[in-house]
Amino acid sequence: MEEKIVFIDDDGNEVEMFVIEETRINNVNYILVTDDDGESEEAEAYILKDISDDGDEEAVYEIVDDESEIDYIGKIFSELLDDIDITKE
Repeated sequence: MEEKIVFIDDDGNEVEMFVIEETRINNVNYILVTDDDGESEEAEAYILKDISDDGDEEAVYEIVDDESEIDYIGKIFSELLDDIDITKE
């Protein structure tokens, strides 16, 4: 599995995620993450978008929820990861 990172959710809880892949499109960083440690064949994955300001000490990410953006970025991640099938639910 890839790098493990810790996010703080809106309630202040720590959430561990594993970065599967990352890419930069139109000067925006996107990461594909999962909370699965690689044991499951059907894990849920999330596309996160870097919304950090230049002055932020740490990166700030939000879950991509725009359908057209999910479709576009999901296709790019699918091409980058030949062995992973990304489907939207």
